Amino acid sequence: MKKPLKSFWRRPHAPQPAARALFWHRRVTGPRPGTPREETAAHEMPQPKPKLLERAWLWVHNTFPERQIYIRSDGRVQFFTFGPSLQATLAGLLLIFLGWVVFATVNVVFKDRIIAAKDHRYQQMQAAYENKVTDLQVSYDELNAALVAARDRFKASADALQTKQNAIAGFLNRANQAQVTAGGANAALPQPASSANMEDGGSSQLLVMPGPAQPQPRTTRPSGFKASFLQAPYRRAAAFFQSLKERVFPNPLRDMAAVYARHPGLHALDQETQRVAHIGDNETSLMAKTESALDQDVNGLRNVVRLAGINPDGFSRKIAGGEGGPDISFDQVRIEGISDPGFTRAYLGAAAVLDELNGLSAAMSHVPLAPPVSTAGFDKSSGFGARIDPFTRRYAFHSGVDFAGPWGSAVHATAPGTVIFAGNRGGYGNMVEIDHGYGIHTRYGHLSTISVRLGSWVGKGASLGRVGSTGRSTGPHVHYEVWYDDVAKNPSNFIEAGRHVL
Repeated sequence: MKKPLKSFWRRPHAPQPAARALFWHRRVTGPRPGTPREETAAHEMPQPKPKLLERAWLWVHNTFPERQIYIRSDGRVQFFTFGPSLQATLAGLLLIFLGWVVFATVNVVFKDRIIAAKDHRYQQMQAAYENKVTDLQVSYDELNAALVAARDRFKASADALQTKQNAIAGFLNRANQAQVTAGGANAALPQPASSANMEDGGSSQLLVMPGPAQPQPRTTRPSGFKASFLQAPYRRAAAFFQSLKERVFPNPLRDMAAVYARHPGLHALDQETQRVAHIGDNETSLMAKTESALDQDVNGLRNVVRLAGINPDGFSRKIAGGEGGPDISFDQVRIEGISDPGFTRAYLGAAAVLDELNGLSAAMSHVPLAPPVSTAGFDKSSGFGARIDPFTRRYAFHSGVDFAGPWGSAVHATAPGTVIFAGNRGGYGNMVEIDHGYGIHTRYGHLSTISVRLGSWVGKGASLGRVGSTGRSTGPHVHYEVWYDDVAKNPSNFIEAGRHVL
């Protein structure tokens, strides 16, 4: 029986990896106690600690055991042996090469940018240091004059904030008008302390200027990857430079209380600053309360739409129509003359809710929330939904509400709109159909006479004709229907919802 090819080519005198490891283990840890003499020697003599070189050599042999590569060619088998030393050397060279590649890549890609950023920071520091030195060289008289000018500027800022409060009062007046239109006049908006002496006018308009729009993403790859990669080092460098500047040039006004006590100009400046800050806080809180009050009115109108049987979200989309544009957050928008971001967000939020309230209020005026006839002298003879047909005596669906009353009574439009039909239509008899916009139509059937023409515009409460019994009718009444998006709705829900706003 032939020996395996692997054992035939192995060197017989070459020590095995396990034997090598055992050999170095014995050298490091000493002889294994096995005989009485060795045990006695082990108890009498302390075991020497392995040297650093021996421990390293043992780690290399354990981490990189001997490996062999076999190559077979033309029936011959050859192998190459890679000892622990050679493997450790190759691994070290590979790590050095990879480290050099990473280092060279980082330097090539980011070296110019890092150098430019550092130069920019150094230039800013140099300019700040020069300005600080210049300020420290100003004499006491010049400093006193600068403080007087600063006090005047702060007083002007306070007056500007007072003017801003006047503008807020004008905004609140317009919001109250919107509330009256929406039927929510009972829930009065919060008023500023000085609103009693203000007049509503064009001066209440503030100029809103959006900042430069951020580039909109074209792909799913984040555009700020490189900036965020260097953001942390930049912040650490800026913090270091700031602390260095504070140590080199300490702020002489750090102890503000002592300085105010010594300098009357700074004391007056502090009082003006506190007054400005107090006014700004009140205005921000006022706009937040205004937004909350307007939002309640919007929710109230949405509830009325919901009671009428219309989805408020879909109705709001109809009101908005086609909209679009870049996505610009409030943080990128500023109001001319105002640097407080909190007030800017509160003002723009309240303005957005007011715009929604105005649009919803204008659309609600086109929703038919009133009955087509006066309630006196009329009874609801038939409701919306399933009923027994008065002619066939079979179950049938009734698409409207019948109001029975005296012959010849006036029938009124329940909302403004355009007449899209005026004439005889089958079972409706003499009928008028009005398009109120936003997908809402109303129909008035069985009229004895019609007093409007096709294409004419009618307002709410306008006379459309007289009560009769034309068409498929058993007596004098008006058949009233409400359609939304070509679907018949229950008119009773609209009339009931109208009681909350009319």
